[in-house]
Amino acid sequence: MAADSVGVLDALGIKAAHFVGVSLGGMIAQTAAANYPKRCLSLTSIMASSGDRRLPNAKLKVARLMLSRPPARASVEQLTDHLVRLFEAIGSPGFPTPRALLRERLSGGLRRGYHPQGTVQQLLAIVASGDRSAQLRTIAKPTLILHGDSDPLVRVDHGIDCARKIPRAQLKIVPGMGHDLAPGLLPILSDALVGHFRASGAAPSG
Repeated sequence: MAADSVGVLDALGIKAAHFVGVSLGGMIAQTAAANYPKRCLSLTSIMASSGDRRLPNAKLKVARLMLSRPPARASVEQLTDHLVRLFEAIGSPGFPTPRALLRERLSGGLRRGYHPQGTVQQLLAIVASGDRSAQLRTIAKPTLILHGDSDPLVRVDHGIDCARKIPRAQLKIVPGMGHDLAPGLLPILSDALVGHFRASGAAPSG
């Protein structure tokens, strides 16, 4: 998947870019920054992990919800109920998403495309990638680690660990942030990203 992301840059004729990834995307961005340093202007790893097995697991309630399945042949309404329970469990207690908005977004996503095997494949991809600690130590690009102190899925220890292993990485822990991109978080994350791009010497214009 890291190679695929660089393939997109090739297809678009982009020589180098700021690599930003969230959760599994953060792990992909880490790998891309390590393996393709000439294509990377900076790295931002959000609510991600190094894959070190010594780090704490997800909270038990969240792990159970992640592994649970909706009823066979469930309706869109039932599937939405299932996902609402999951996203409320992993969401940001300091920046709660209104339930009506959450239902609207999740229902819309289900209607656009529903592929339950994708969740299993995502979890398997994380497990299969293994411990990237040695890889992280080779990253020499300006790096920002963003993580919530209330993340019940990828605990904050994972973000602290990434910052320790990537040379000169900056760590920003966001109080009240869980494992989602709640509307109330977006200004905070956007400001952090733009500041990081500017400090990296290649800020977006406008």
